[in-house]
Amino acid sequence: MMRYSGIIYNDTAAAPGVCLTFFTQGCPHHCKGCHNPETWDYEGGQRFTNDVLEDIIRGLRANGVNRTLCIMGGEPLCDRNIFLTTLLIQQVKAKYPNQKIYLWTGYTYEELVKRYDNKTKYVLSNIDCLIDGPFIEELRDTTLQMRGSSNQRIIYSKEIVNGK
Repeated sequence: MMRYSGIIYNDTAAAPGVCLTFFTQGCPHHCKGCHNPETWDYEGGQRFTNDVLEDIIRGLRANGVNRTLCIMGGEPLCDRNIFLTTLLIQQVKAKYPNQKIYLWTGYTYEELVKRYDNKTKYVLSNIDCLIDGPFIEELRDTTLQMRGSSNQRIIYSKEIVNGK
């Protein structure tokens, strides 16, 4: 059963502009000082249903506002969540082909490229921005845009070249 932790429909903190932020449920990283430790347990959160998916798709354009879809966790790209992450991106892109999507992961871009299965390849080729790397409490920096620690990187789609 696919599970998610929560949704913020009008998020102004995650990325520039107004966003709809989707939190996956379950994370293998368990970073010390994690901002969302309640998302670690794969059995926690709520059941993901077609109604939730439809709410997300409607929410992306609610009240005439075009929101960026932000996907974070938990860990959206771990084995137990990659199917849900891929499904969400596919369904959103089917409705809104030009939808901006930002994704946060505790994996590094290099780790993702090494595993480069079809789902990972699909995700990387259909997002606009990847924020990569584990949160490292000793490198915590609250002045950084979209990141919690200085080891994390913001990689825009023009820099994501089919996993190369």
